[in-house]
Amino acid sequence: MVICYIGVGSNLGRRRKNIKLAIKLLAALKDTRILKTSKIFKTLPCGGPAGQPDFLNAALKISTNFSPLVLLKKLKKIEKELGRSAGVRFGPRVIDLDILLYGDRSINSKVLTVPHPRMFKRDFVIKPLSQVL
Repeated sequence: MVICYIGVGSNLGRRRKNIKLAIKLLAALKDTRILKTSKIFKTLPCGGPAGQPDFLNAALKISTNFSPLVLLKKLKKIEKELGRSAGVRFGPRVIDLDILLYGDRSINSKVLTVPHPRMFKRDFVIKPLSQVL
């Protein structure tokens, strides 16, 4: 099993419920366990269109047997299941699930970059992540 850290965010609909449901769906994945969950933080949007609602953000420490790309595919499936659709970059979303760290690996592909490229510049990632490291 590999230890991974996942960022979770929502700024549309019932934000807290969206996050809790995403965590529940992630916990239900075969060969994946949630080891630790941060508290949920309310944060201002970072970039994207003006006037969008505030976010709620959290971070998870998980263990998984999924490869990075399979894990990404599973996260995207959960996002879709919860109603996320393609939209404006950094725009409002029902749910956002990001792989922040995947073991001690560095990954730089067309579809996945780990460590997450902007995580160290974003307080809304660092605060919850610091609670689960």
